[in-house]
Amino acid sequence: MKKVVLAYSGGLDTSYCLKYLKNEKGYEVHTVLINTGGFDEAELVAIEKEPTN
Repeated sequence: MKKVVLAYSGGLDTSYCLKYLKNEKGYEVHTVLINTGGFDEAELVAIEKEPTN
């Protein structure tokens, strides 16, 4: 299986790309999110709890 890393902002564009790459192209998608200060503590906790599949 091909693998790809997606810089993930959590917005609509990257959410679509994630599903497209996984479901349409068959990639194993690994997401990377870097906190540059735009997230509050509650958002970061929610991101950590999101399912990985």
